[in-house]
Amino acid sequence: MDELIGQDMAGAGAVVDSNTETFVADVVDASMEVPVVVDFWAPWCEPCKTLGPLLEKVVNAAGGKVKLVKVDIDQNQEIAMQMRIQSIPAVFAFKNGQPVDGFVGAQTESQIKTFVERLSGPIGPTPVEQAMEQAAQALEADDFNSAANIYSQVLKHAPDEVGAIAGMARCMIGLGDAPGAREILDSVDEKLAKHADIEGARAALELAERSEESGDEAELRARLAANENDHQARYDLATAHYAAQRNEEAIDELLEIVRRERTWNEEAARQMLLQVFQALGPTHELSASGRRKLSAILFA
Repeated sequence: MDELIGQDMAGAGAVVDSNTETFVADVVDASMEVPVVVDFWAPWCEPCKTLGPLLEKVVNAAGGKVKLVKVDIDQNQEIAMQMRIQSIPAVFAFKNGQPVDGFVGAQTESQIKTFVERLSGPIGPTPVEQAMEQAAQALEADDFNSAANIYSQVLKHAPDEVGAIAGMARCMIGLGDAPGAREILDSVDEKLAKHADIEGARAALELAERSEESGDEAELRARLAANENDHQARYDLATAHYAAQRNEEAIDELLEIVRRERTWNEEAARQMLLQVFQALGPTHELSASGRRKLSAILFA
């Protein structure tokens, strides 16, 4: 796995620096063999500092189908004049010795990918993306050890891969190591702390910690049979359902509390519902259907 993630998908020479003396060979001549993207930049250009790494990432993901050449216009003003560069970052695409496409200014990663794909054809998933998919499948199958191993390898190469950080925390939860999960989440950089994946993992952790005190299911069911309005018993039963990964049953019990007495215990059932939706993720089918049912009850 480590070798898969670490390998250079683009091959040698996919990203090179060029200058006035080598520009024709690096760009014009090279574009007769493979499309060449030229990034005109300067050390003082703030947007260039963001665009450059994104260009390199996308070009590397193209697996050698396209080449990136970087030109510092401060050191190569003659080229900048010949190309009539008036603003940077400026990016040109060369093919068969001629400029065929380009853009000026900052771009999103998806826009850059679209630009490069016009030259290279469709770009497949990167090794990290492939590994993340494998880890997600293992996590979904409750194979927490395998998932944790893959996430660990991803984080060696991409320490800020937020999905891998959140995934590791979820693995710790699945392995019964709540303190380990909390240590991971508490050490997250402040700029990543509000990411949906991190907040979802944190919600899953809080629910897991609460589930440890849910009580005996048979006893809770007996209490509800004796009194359907025993909201604490229903709430604890929902917690037990969640702990057993019976998410739909947990949601149904919480919705029933809201339907019967929405303000019970300072709206504890609604608050837990929102945590469950956050833990499952906004695109999960149960989150979507549960939110619709909750809205129907609240606005009836």
